Amino acid sequence: MPDSPPPLANTIERAAETGWRRKAGEFSLPEVHRSIVVPGQGSFWRKMLAFGGPGFLVAVGYMDPGNWATDLAGGAQFGYTLLAVVMISNFMAILLQHLCVKLGIATGRDLAQACRDHYAQPTIWFLWILCELAIAACDLAEVVGSAIGLQLLFGIPIVWGCVITCLDVLAVLFLQNKGFRFVEAVVVALIVTIGACFSFELFFARPSLAGVMLGFVPTTEILKNQNMLYVSIGILGATVMPHNLYLHSSIVQTRKFEQSFEGKREAIKFATIDSTFALMFALFINGAILILSAAVFHWSGHKDVAAIQDAYQLLSPTLGVGIASALFAVALLASGQNSTLTGTLAGQIVMEGFLNFRITPWLRRLITRGIAIVPAVAIIGFYGENKTTELLVASQVVLSMQLGFAVWPLMRFTGEKAKMGKFTNSLWINLLGWTTAAIIIVLNLKLLFDTFMPEAARKAFYGLLGLPAE
Repeated sequence: MPDSPPPLANTIERAAETGWRRKAGEFSLPEVHRSIVVPGQGSFWRKMLAFGGPGFLVAVGYMDPGNWATDLAGGAQFGYTLLAVVMISNFMAILLQHLCVKLGIATGRDLAQACRDHYAQPTIWFLWILCELAIAACDLAEVVGSAIGLQLLFGIPIVWGCVITCLDVLAVLFLQNKGFRFVEAVVVALIVTIGACFSFELFFARPSLAGVMLGFVPTTEILKNQNMLYVSIGILGATVMPHNLYLHSSIVQTRKFEQSFEGKREAIKFATIDSTFALMFALFINGAILILSAAVFHWSGHKDVAAIQDAYQLLSPTLGVGIASALFAVALLASGQNSTLTGTLAGQIVMEGFLNFRITPWLRRLITRGIAIVPAVAIIGFYGENKTTELLVASQVVLSMQLGFAVWPLMRFTGEKAKMGKFTNSLWINLLGWTTAAIIIVLNLKLLFDTFMPEAARKAFYGLLGLPAE
């Protein structure tokens, strides 16, 4: 059971003493707050087991269907070269998720609550609206990805597959009633399923080990080749998910660790190990998609493969293995359903954190899924199923718009001694963090610029800067 709130005088700190504009509010995810006991004494592995789990919920966002199109396109067009981009973006994610762990454990606030306790009301509403749009966009990718998986496996039209995804509201409600550990176990099981599917795919594809190793070495060609740079920006934009920053800073508080300095420091250490290990697994999944695409399509005359359906249709004939396409579809369906669980939690955290307003989780999920399903069904129904890839790309553009507005407050809060105390970022962490934030913001601004600016104006602008124009 979560802790009962102590008397108000003992729990509410004065804002002037803590560096926050407002007093501390309610617990994040109160129904599971500090519900998982951490042993005070015990071996490293026993404590690691107690802290393990939240990192895998976060890792789900780094291997959702929105990543698949960019990884497939990168491998098919450029072979193994963009593996370096996948690796660098993953390292950026590891750093940002570590900062989320620090914020949640050190302050007892998730990122949304921290924004509410720092910014003025108009800013809070602005950030909340942007975050809700990002969650809806992410949910759109999950809807489309799951629908494509259902179509590939069972022949269900994508429009009806989108409608069927509404039923996962019942699954989410059932899992939440079973307890947070059960949610974590289901997520891990689905991640293992995805990993197993791609392990078999790589075994069938037999990629060049030397080529793969060289692909992880960054090259200046990525910056010089305008098409390669554009796909690289897409990979970076699809990797770091803004809602994961809110999610992680909350779910690390499900562990009942000592509230002393030593207890918090230990909790940060184990939670960081958990998230780093989980994100390295996400690196394997994203790398595997790109490696598979490179090994199967790049050297076989199919460099133009970018749509998930095309990859599915070509896998088995190209590899000569009948089960290859089916494994690909199973992994896609597992990816979409896994993202459903974490999307529900993120939506609840954001609404409660920014507005201090709570509604029933299943109703919150139904609203979010409805927002995602309506445009998906309308566009696919009107234009046809060949627009699914464009929908996935559009969802990543919306996510890109919100990302900077999540990274900036995270860096500001964790770098401020008045808010973090002894857990304030060190100089080198601040340098790495702000550099990461700057890279993400600049690249995503470029992605937005390239998406919405007319071609002539875009080429003229890049020409003045001496940069390649997409």
